[in-house]
Amino acid sequence: MARPDKVAAVAELTEEFRSSAGAVLTEYRGLTVKQLQELRRALGDNASYAVVKNTLTKLAAREAGVDGFDDLLIGPSAIAFIKGDPVEAAKGLRDFARTNAPLVIKGGVLDGKTLTVAEISRMADLESREVLLAKLAGTFNASLQNAVSLFSAPLSQLARLTDALRTKVEAEQGQSVAPPVAAEAAEPADAAAPEPAEPAEPADAAAPPEPAESSTTDATAEETAEPTQG
Repeated sequence: MARPDKVAAVAELTEEFRSSAGAVLTEYRGLTVKQLQELRRALGDNASYAVVKNTLTKLAAREAGVDGFDDLLIGPSAIAFIKGDPVEAAKGLRDFARTNAPLVIKGGVLDGKTLTVAEISRMADLESREVLLAKLAGTFNASLQNAVSLFSAPLSQLARLTDALRTKVEAEQGQSVAPPVAAEAAEPADAAAPEPAEPAEPADAAAPPEPAESSTTDATAEETAEPTQG
């Protein structure tokens, strides 16, 4: 039968695995208590660092559904449970290991994915969340400034165009309207020019009937004259 203290330890480790975004398994052989305290301060809020027992950790990992730790749980083990930015946690562990050789990073898990030592090292080389957010904010501000420039430029051009149109209208209102009226009067004069030719056509057409009327009169006179002679 399991001892109550072991059951409680397994339950505590299981909860740590479940409530953490990830975990990095390390070997701390040779580290002093003071160095462990320095490591915890270096990790800050990004990770909690706990010395664990291998057998109990295996049980807790299986209970929490975490794979990849069984073969790594050899020798004195301690786990950094990631609570904050995983990149910052990886940086803290890597930088501390550079100046404190006894700390050995053995592997880890992040969001259910097993991480090798090389992957943890590459993650430590990434930019932190704060840096990425700062760059994103800078990019957003730059884009916003560009958008303001794009919107303000057409507005200023529209204002200049409006002023130019207003000036033109005012200038036109100050000018005399006589020239346009004269131009309009000239058009009917040009259009009326052909009208005298129209009466000429009836005059030419009426010319032939006049002799006809004269011949008829002469004929009548002759007819009248003949009885007078007889």
